[in-house]
Amino acid sequence: MSYIPHTADDIQAMLETIGLADVEELFTAIPEAFRFPTLDLPEGLSQMETSQAIEYLSEANLPAGKMITFLGAGAYNHYSPAVVNQVLLRGEFLTAYTPYQPEISQGTLQAIFEYQSMICALTAMEVANASHYDGATALAEAVILALNAARDDRKKVVLSGVIHPEYREVVRTYTQGMGLTIEGDEPASADLNTFIDAIDDQTALAAIQYPNFFGQIDDIARFIQAAHAHGALACIVADPIALGLLKPPGAMGADIVVGEGQGLGIPMSFGGPYLGFFATRQKYVRKMAGRLVGETTDAQGQTGYVLTLSTREQHIRREKATSNICTNQGLMALAAAVYLSVMGKHGLRKVAELCYHKSHYAADVIDRLDGYNIDRHKPFFKEFVVQCPRPVAEINRYLLETYGIIGGYDLESPYPDRKNQMLIAVTEMNTREEIDLLAQALNEVEQ
Repeated sequence: MSYIPHTADDIQAMLETIGLADVEELFTAIPEAFRFPTLDLPEGLSQMETSQAIEYLSEANLPAGKMITFLGAGAYNHYSPAVVNQVLLRGEFLTAYTPYQPEISQGTLQAIFEYQSMICALTAMEVANASHYDGATALAEAVILALNAARDDRKKVVLSGVIHPEYREVVRTYTQGMGLTIEGDEPASADLNTFIDAIDDQTALAAIQYPNFFGQIDDIARFIQAAHAHGALACIVADPIALGLLKPPGAMGADIVVGEGQGLGIPMSFGGPYLGFFATRQKYVRKMAGRLVGETTDAQGQTGYVLTLSTREQHIRREKATSNICTNQGLMALAAAVYLSVMGKHGLRKVAELCYHKSHYAADVIDRLDGYNIDRHKPFFKEFVVQCPRPVAEINRYLLETYGIIGGYDLESPYPDRKNQMLIAVTEMNTREEIDLLAQALNEVEQ
């Protein structure tokens, strides 16, 4: 339990410890005009009036479910079967926090076990945890695992420039003060050879995205071989929907596979909560953050589920923990488990095929427009880069205001050299009519 100071002497001692003169200095980051403002609250409302007011405010949002959207870049408008939400709403799951007592948490523990098993099958890896906040924190935890697993004093991490830029930012934030050298993505490069050349004998972990941030499919087998040649662990940041169609990283020798599981039955929800999946080899299981549920038998020989490993500071001595930020809201792992179970391997492959074929149809249609060019120098899955005749912000404004279309991601923000380039995502949710309408709107912008 945290210690709360009670006396003036306690408070003064605390201030001296952290190098401050008085309590007011704790709030210097807050502009003075906003520190303890006088609240001018309106009169209270009835439940009916409150409901109407909130409903009115909510109409200012533009949810993807009510729009035509081609925006991806890490969060995708995939279909979620009705059964996913129905299971999540069951009281025993919705109100549960964590399975501390296995004898009354068998349902939750079995759901986590099934989730782990399906993630292992999807990635072709040996163990998976449950789970992380999002794909970015899962990648950061992969860095921590590699540092803990290194037999020598390796302090270098190589991140490909085609990994989601926000993921790379999270890794840098997560590991600041650890004396790490992070290379490979500055200046940001999409060239695989340049990235591989940055891996050396001081590298603990090398990571690449599959498909990459631009939707393209790189030769990750060659990357994995290059990482292993220098004794580094190879981490793949994967799209789980793509793994329904593409060869899984584990089958190519990857040491760690992480990624964003939002597409597995979890709505975009304006940014969260999301799910970071994490899978690795059996030999690294004790270096892996998060919870690991195992299947066993009780004294009567009946099947039971227990927390086999739980390496977070909440469960064990802090100095023994692999991380203090490692588990996410359990409902997200449950949603992914339900989604994967009802889709099955054939259903997941069908979704992946729909994404692939629809995105290539969209690319073909847009490529025929004057002023627009598609980057085809590598194969792509469900996202592709379009060179546009005008600034992407201008085009997106026209798409939204004229047709109610949420356009693609403006690549110039994270990649300044990609001026007027748009990243378009097409999922199974986009119809042919929507794609044709997008092409019509883009053509009007050029004219």
